[in-house]
Amino acid sequence: MQSVKKPSVSARAAKLVDVIVADADALRISVSKGPGGERLIDLGGTSLGSLEAGRRLGEVCMGGLGTVAFTMSSGLANWPLGVVVSSTDPVISCLGSQYAGWTIQDEATKFFALGSGPARALSRVEDLYKELNYADHFSQAFLVLEGDKAPPAPVLEKVAQACGVKSEGLNVLFATTWSLAGTVQIAARVLEVAIHKAHALHFPLENILDGTGTCPIAPPFPDFVKAMGRTNDAIIYGGRIQLLVKGSDAEAKKLADGLPSSSSSAYGKPFAEIFAEVKGDFYKIDPMLFSPAQVTVSNVETGNSFQAGKLAPEIVDASFR
Repeated sequence: MQSVKKPSVSARAAKLVDVIVADADALRISVSKGPGGERLIDLGGTSLGSLEAGRRLGEVCMGGLGTVAFTMSSGLANWPLGVVVSSTDPVISCLGSQYAGWTIQDEATKFFALGSGPARALSRVEDLYKELNYADHFSQAFLVLEGDKAPPAPVLEKVAQACGVKSEGLNVLFATTWSLAGTVQIAARVLEVAIHKAHALHFPLENILDGTGTCPIAPPFPDFVKAMGRTNDAIIYGGRIQLLVKGSDAEAKKLADGLPSSSSSAYGKPFAEIFAEVKGDFYKIDPMLFSPAQVTVSNVETGNSFQAGKLAPEIVDASFR
């Protein structure tokens, strides 16, 4: 089946990344060249980075099909600083670009990472793209990683080959979970996790027309597990989304009822505690936990809206303090 013509997430991201590079000093980030001429952009590895760098990184992750803005009305009285994320094409923007679905590993260098960003739509190594019916074509690839450094040379070469670009056309943007930029770009995934869960619930993706989400920004913490806990709690217990869909009210209501994080049996504790209980095995955690706390699903064909879930400020307080 021929892919439906959609905007190029890579072409749109290219414009955003060029501006980020031009503003490197103001954003407190660093830009360097890899061994093959790759452009390596450190937004929060060894660089201090900034909240603004994270906001822009969030938009790059979404392939230029979404916007990320700061707000002082996150919905949580004690933690008002947050992001508002919107997308005119939430399925391609979130699942086709932002979702960290590309497992990148190399036994020789012992490198492992989950890649996100527009590069995924060039490589199409994930079966998900068969469902999305989307393929991107562009001379540059933009890969986003959570980490403190860029991949080693052999991995960079493999990524460029998988994306069908020359080494000098590969751009790798990275920031740690506990950095200023990292905590913002993770909060900016509040809409993405909702779209991913809608896919897991078998809601027809073609019926998702538009979407917006709000999420508090977790205060950075200089420890990976604690930082991971806080950034997950921000979404699980403080995230809110609204999806605009078409189809039947029965489907819309079923989606609303199934989307909130409270539908998971693992719900109810700070994420760091849940992580400790499974002895650090991320894959033992119920995947249905990874979704926003509160959802609204509005059916544009009937005018009816369905709501479920609620914010849990007390759990966010326990996590963030």
